[in-house]
Amino acid sequence: MTCLHKKLTLMLCAALGSALAAASLPQTGPYPEANPPTPEKIALGRALFFDPLLSEDGKVACATCHRPDRAFTDGGAVSTGAFGRTGKRSAPSLINVAYRTRLFWHGGSPSLELQALGPLSDHNEHALQPEQIVEILRASRYAPEFKRIFGREPDLTALTQAIASFERTLVSYDSPFDRYQSGDAHALTASQVRGMDLFYDRAECFHCHNGNNFSDNLPHNNASELFNEDIGVAQLSGQDADVGKFITPTLRNIALTAPYMHAGQMKTLREVVQHYNGGGQANPNTDPLVRPLGLTDQEVTDLVAFLEALTDPTIATNKAFGPPEIP
Repeated sequence: MTCLHKKLTLMLCAALGSALAAASLPQTGPYPEANPPTPEKIALGRALFFDPLLSEDGKVACATCHRPDRAFTDGGAVSTGAFGRTGKRSAPSLINVAYRTRLFWHGGSPSLELQALGPLSDHNEHALQPEQIVEILRASRYAPEFKRIFGREPDLTALTQAIASFERTLVSYDSPFDRYQSGDAHALTASQVRGMDLFYDRAECFHCHNGNNFSDNLPHNNASELFNEDIGVAQLSGQDADVGKFITPTLRNIALTAPYMHAGQMKTLREVVQHYNGGGQANPNTDPLVRPLGLTDQEVTDLVAFLEALTDPTIATNKAFGPPEIP
């Protein structure tokens, strides 16, 4: 570990102690009975989320790929992990992640606790073996906090429970669309209102992007070419019919999370809308909901404007979503 990262670890641990002293339970999404949130557990998870301690090169934290200023994505087509290694998929947003029931692009994890283990042990991400993770934690300044909060030495269960507890506080429903839905008739522009009408009517985006988080949490093939030889849900199911299917991403805060699609194939929202407007690309597993829309250039503009209205601009400046403050 470099001197810089050692210093960061020490600063985060010091901030952790101050945070715990004045902590109060923030808003959280739903949580399992086995992991009820506490202010102390959330503060520990927050410190760990932003600390690069748990990576092979000491340079990769959860926040490396999930940055608050980008709605907890990283702005890359695919994410970069330890020693500059890259994976095949774009980092998904963590805002309102507590409400999602299928995590990862292939939907392979049903819980945040289980999901946290994937990046930590992935060769292209944090690149640590489970025993290494435990060894690092037990030798770290976090060890006393684990013992105080969980009543035992650091282990993988306590680690993932702490990180998941922090991630469940990443809740945001304060976009212009939300304010419009609450009765503020001036929250959306005329173009955004027209785009909303298209979204819920002729463009029929709502079939896959529905509910409060604009996702049905189901796998679909959106008529994109295979990219990076990534076969999507078929990676788990082994079924030919699942090749090219990925879990529908949320549209919340979409203006902050470019580039788009599972491997960042599309740079702008307009490019995404044009993809669907043209009916996508030839693909044997294309979802029957994907069809040419026949939107005019102005209608494409209006639909993009509505999608932008699903973004809460305060996410990037919300101190509770950022690293612990240094005393």
